[in-house]
Amino acid sequence: MTVSAEKFTAQNLLDVQPLTPSLFTLRTTRDTGFRFRAGQFARLGVTKADGSTVWRAYSMVSSPFDEFLEFFSIVVPGGEFTSELSRLQVGDTVLVERQAFGYLTLDRFVDGRDLWLLSTGTGVAPFLSILQDFEVWERFERIILVYSVREARELAYQSLIAELSTRDYLAEHAHKLRFIPTVTRGQGPGALHGRITTLIESGELEREAGVKLTPEHSRVMLCGNPQMIDDTRALLKKRHMSLSLTRRPGQVAVENYW
Repeated sequence: MTVSAEKFTAQNLLDVQPLTPSLFTLRTTRDTGFRFRAGQFARLGVTKADGSTVWRAYSMVSSPFDEFLEFFSIVVPGGEFTSELSRLQVGDTVLVERQAFGYLTLDRFVDGRDLWLLSTGTGVAPFLSILQDFEVWERFERIILVYSVREARELAYQSLIAELSTRDYLAEHAHKLRFIPTVTRGQGPGALHGRITTLIESGELEREAGVKLTPEHSRVMLCGNPQMIDDTRALLKKRHMSLSLTRRPGQVAVENYW
């Protein structure tokens, strides 16, 4: 992928935090002209030793109002982008395209009472940005964040999720959020065991959330493993829930940048 120079800005790497051997967070400075809606993604570039640039898409974890940009990444063994990124140090340069992309935003839905945010792995990133934007708390009566990982140690951003309820601007809305972590391998304290699709089919997810998945009231966002997205969409279709399009509003929104 080639991007012309006028389409990106050079930002400084502020922080890199390894969470597990395969997961890390990345924070950069933010150009004052960079605008995005909560749930969108940016294309990041790192320059290789041979002078070429590698680009990858990453959802913003940070809110549209933060002065920095934060991203959540998996380490791909031998991966072209993360191999280059792992060599960078605080103060080094990361390229950021000037335009944000993506349609995993609240304007995909024209109505709805309950918002379900179903994620696997680093797919939780856009939902963390959405949850830091006041709009979602005003629009929905219930917000159910489902975060599925293989092992409990991969559950990132636990302090951020817990801290949302203490923010002054969310104080009167904090009761709306139901956080449901799920683990597919082993057990995790306070977490359900099993894949999102299995938990939907068994009814366990709805029992834990205390609310039903229905086309009348539920609006569902999906981000993460492409197989999870395909399988969950198939389950939701059986419940008469369809993809929300500009010409035909529906109940489901999906992000595909894998």
